[in-house]
Amino acid sequence: MTSGPAFTGASPGFAEVRAGSLGVRLAANAAEIDASQALRYRVFYDEMGAHPDADAAASRRDRDRYDAVADHLLVLDHALGEGTEQVIGTYRLIRKPAASHLGRFYTADEFDIAPILQNGGEVLELGRSCVDIAYRKSSVMQLLWRGIAAYVNVHAIDLMFGCASLPGTDPDVLATELTYLYTNHLAPPELRPRAVADRYIAMNRVDPASFEARRALAKLPPLIKGYLRLGGFVGDGAVIDAQFNTIDVAVVVKTDLVTEKYLRHYERGLRDVKSEG
Repeated sequence: MTSGPAFTGASPGFAEVRAGSLGVRLAANAAEIDASQALRYRVFYDEMGAHPDADAAASRRDRDRYDAVADHLLVLDHALGEGTEQVIGTYRLIRKPAASHLGRFYTADEFDIAPILQNGGEVLELGRSCVDIAYRKSSVMQLLWRGIAAYVNVHAIDLMFGCASLPGTDPDVLATELTYLYTNHLAPPELRPRAVADRYIAMNRVDPASFEARRALAKLPPLIKGYLRLGGFVGDGAVIDAQFNTIDVAVVVKTDLVTEKYLRHYERGLRDVKSEG
């Protein structure tokens, strides 16, 4: 059985950034982490058809051992009250010092991430991203990215990486999307993760001339398109995640464009928060 959340303390220097009734910040206590896990369960299991184990089904929480060492980025709607019902979006953030407590990153279950870890800079694993169905609009994702940019700035992160999912478990159904990613956005060799050998699914599945790149891009999930807009790359090979009913690709993003685009918003929001204090 997976244990419940064990809050490890929010990272320093991260003030909430507000946009109307919405705000983005790190979870401040175990109850807020629990609320993020409840949101993840509703999205991943109730909505997207993931297969819960006995603990997840009984608790109605998506949680694993990585939650205890992670920071949990939250989008809150303050119009919903003062409690944990405010949590309407989340992202799980794991840095190298946190992952060292468990001996590995979550992504390493599916991909060989040695090229990323050997890069020499500070790295951040992104995962478990979801937004409540009533709030799926660009403004909420932009807030999440503003929060990530602030976190990247605080911790001087050089590279971000993680697993990104496409719905379904048949690679031939997703052949166009996988081929598009492999053909147009493959990471350079020095940063390229590779699917672990016993789970490797080839991504280059059809002739790229058989489809329009623009149409293939449009078919990708919004989160993957967001990574690509920030100059992100994908690794070599995909992995079937039967539990979550997805096919996963590894994504790598250099932080330069993220901080350049969003840090100005964060710094302005931080000044506003301080002036209100």
